[in-house]
Amino acid sequence: MSKNREPSASSNGKNLLKRERQAHILREVNVHNKVLITDLSQKLQVSEDTIRRDLQELADKDKIIKVRGGALSKSYHVYSFRQNDIYAFEEKTAIARKAVQLLKDDMLVLIEGGTTNLEVARLVPPELSATFFTPSLTTALQLLEHPNLEVIFIGGRLSRSTKISIGGEVIQQLTEIRPDLCLMGTNGIDARQGITDSDWDLVQLKKTMIQISSKIAVLTISEKLDSTQPMKICGLNEIDYLVTELDPEHPRVLPYRPLVQVV
Repeated sequence: MSKNREPSASSNGKNLLKRERQAHILREVNVHNKVLITDLSQKLQVSEDTIRRDLQELADKDKIIKVRGGALSKSYHVYSFRQNDIYAFEEKTAIARKAVQLLKDDMLVLIEGGTTNLEVARLVPPELSATFFTPSLTTALQLLEHPNLEVIFIGGRLSRSTKISIGGEVIQQLTEIRPDLCLMGTNGIDARQGITDSDWDLVQLKKTMIQISSKIAVLTISEKLDSTQPMKICGLNEIDYLVTELDPEHPRVLPYRPLVQVV
């Protein structure tokens, strides 16, 4: 075996070059925002030490943010509009433009964090008059750019990785409101497995957001379609809209259409 090769695995099983493995890791980080060393080790069939070295090299190249037990996407730490820092920016902008069409005057809107929802917050029509609740610090700051919006931040213990308020105090505050529309992202979505995530605190937060809202719209780039994470949030029958950058007639979204309205 040559020096520039390491034992690894592709989707078929064996012998990925290190650069190909790291490219796969980088895509996983950017698509799902957060990855765990244990999950990557299982998927790629290499040791956790190998994954740690890969993550360190990617972090040294300023491509990811290495954290204990895994890594975060750099776009997850975007605090305001910076196009070059946002993964799949064009796709997320297309999703945001669709999502803002669901907004109406006098609505009470609950909006989550993440770069797609940050783009929604940026593209809210300037003439819209509505009330937005959010547990996301970055989304709240972006919404404040719109003078006709009332913005209420649901505060509590902030997640260092997502800049979203989490925990029992936040969930208690959420149970006191009845949003007309909830805009949320997802880490994994599958026609059979539903909406899933890998973060326990976010799972509990999203479950509450779904329970209290009259309508729920899940916003996701198509790269996340047909993917699953370890923890289930809800089935597709519990949401109202699936918003992607794809046309509603696209073959990729056809399996979802019997269960949810695809926008």
